[in-house]
Amino acid sequence: MTRRFVLLALPVLAAFAAAPLSAKAKPKPRPVPAAPAPPLGDVVRIAMVTEKGTIELELDHKRAPITVQNFVRYVDLKRFDGMAFYRTMKLAWGTPPNGLIQTGLQGNPLKVLKPIAHEPTTLTGLSHTAGALSMARNAPGTATADFSIMVSDLTGLDADPRSANPELQAGYAVFGRVTAGMDVARAIWDAPTSPTKGEGAMKGQMLEPPVRVLTVRRMP
Repeated sequence: MTRRFVLLALPVLAAFAAAPLSAKAKPKPRPVPAAPAPPLGDVVRIAMVTEKGTIELELDHKRAPITVQNFVRYVDLKRFDGMAFYRTMKLAWGTPPNGLIQTGLQGNPLKVLKPIAHEPTTLTGLSHTAGALSMARNAPGTATADFSIMVSDLTGLDADPRSANPELQAGYAVFGRVTAGMDVARAIWDAPTSPTKGEGAMKGQMLEPPVRVLTVRRMP
C-alpha cells in the first residue's frame, strides 16, 4: 500500500508545541487473541453448503489423523469457502448414478497449504464405498486440498499391495464419509458437463458451470 506523507502547516505545528506536557496519548487497546480451535475428537462433523444444498460429512480422525487434520485446517481458515465442484466422473458400466464428484482449490497458490503424507487404506482400514471421502493427488504424498465423494462403490481405488503398479499399490486416501446429503451429491454428479474441457481422462468430465460451495464449517 502506498504511503502518503502530509506536510503540517506551521500553525498546526505551533499548536502541537503549545500542548501541555502533561497530556498523554491514549493507550491503544490490546488486540484480543483469537480463540483456540476446538480440539479434534475421534470424529469431526462438517457441513458443506453448496448451491444445490447441504452435504454433511463425518471425518474419521481416529483412523486418518493426518488427512483429517489437514482438511480441518482448510475449514478453520475458511479456505474452502467459494470453491466449486468442478468434476463429475460417470462410469461406462454399472447402474447409474455411479462414479464420483470432485471439488477443491485446484492448486490455487494463494490458498493451498503444504502437501501431506499419504495414508493408504491398508493403514486406515477405510474403503472407497459409496459416500466415502477421498483425497485427490498426483504421486503419493502430493495431496493438498482437492477431494472426491464416491457416488457409488469404487473399491478399485483402495490400496492394493499385490499390484505390480505402484499407483495401485498406494491407492487413494479415504478419510471420512457423507452422513447426509447424498441426494445433493447425486444432483451434482448429474449436472451438465463441457464436451471439450478437461485433459486426458478428465476430458468431458468437467462441470459446466461448476457447482459453487458457499461455506464449509465444523458442526457441533
